[in-house]
Amino acid sequence: MRLRLLFAVCWLAATAGAQQSFSTTTVPAVGTMPGPGVLWKTDVEIVNDTGSPADVVMELATVPDAPAIFFDLGPGEVKVFTDVIGQAFGLPHALSPLRVTTSARRAMTVRATVYGIHNGEISKPQSVTAYQGQTWYPLRALDDLSFTEESRTNIGLVNFGDTQAEFLLALQRIPGRNLAVAYITVEPTTLAHMSIQSIFPLISKGDGFTVVIETQSRDTYVYASVIDNDQTGRFVAPRLGVR
Repeated sequence: MRLRLLFAVCWLAATAGAQQSFSTTTVPAVGTMPGPGVLWKTDVEIVNDTGSPADVVMELATVPDAPAIFFDLGPGEVKVFTDVIGQAFGLPHALSPLRVTTSARRAMTVRATVYGIHNGEISKPQSVTAYQGQTWYPLRALDDLSFTEESRTNIGLVNFGDTQAEFLLALQRIPGRNLAVAYITVEPTTLAHMSIQSIFPLISKGDGFTVVIETQSRDTYVYASVIDNDQTGRFVAPRLGVR
C-alpha cells in the first residue's frame, strides 16, 4: 500500500477514536481533460449527512504519488469543489477515480458532475454515480453503448490493486453472441480510459451495444461514458452479476 494512502488511513483511524471506524466512497472518474474541441471538468459536492462531525480525506487514487487533501466537516455541512482537479489538488490536467474516506462510521453523500466547455459554452452536466465498498463481480456489463456519427463511447477500466489486472471484453448486441473480443491488461493503480473503437477496431459503427467484461481481479471497477455531438455525456455504471 502506498505511503500516502497508509498515512491517510492511519490518520483517520486516530481521529475516529476508540471505535477505529471509517468509511469510503469512490467516484469512478473525475478529471480536467481536453477532448475533441472540448475541455472536460468535474465538480464534486460532499455532504456530511451522518449527524456527527467527521474528518475527510480526498485522494486521486491513480495519479502518480496519489495526491490527497484533508479537511473536516461538521454535521449538515457541505463542501463544494468546482473543477475538483484544479481547485482541490492544484493540477492542470488529470483523470482519476476519487476516493473520499471519512472518520464517520456511515459514508457521506458524494455527488460528482462532469461537463464540457466548448466555444465558451458549458454543456449539460452528466452525473457520475459514486459507490461504497466493493462492486466486483466476475462478469459485469455496460449497456446501451453507441459509436455513430452522432455519438461516441469511452470505456474505463480501473485497477486499484497492487498487481496487474487482466480484463476480457466482449462486444454484444444479442446476449451471449460476441461480435468481437479484446484482452486488456491494466497496470497497478491505473485507470485505462479508451474509446470503444480503439478496443474493437473492426466494428465501424452502431448503437445498442453491450460490452461484457470479465476479470478475476477483485479490486477493479468498470464504467462507460456516451457523449453526443453537443458534448452532452451519459455515464454508464456497470450491471452486476451478468450470466
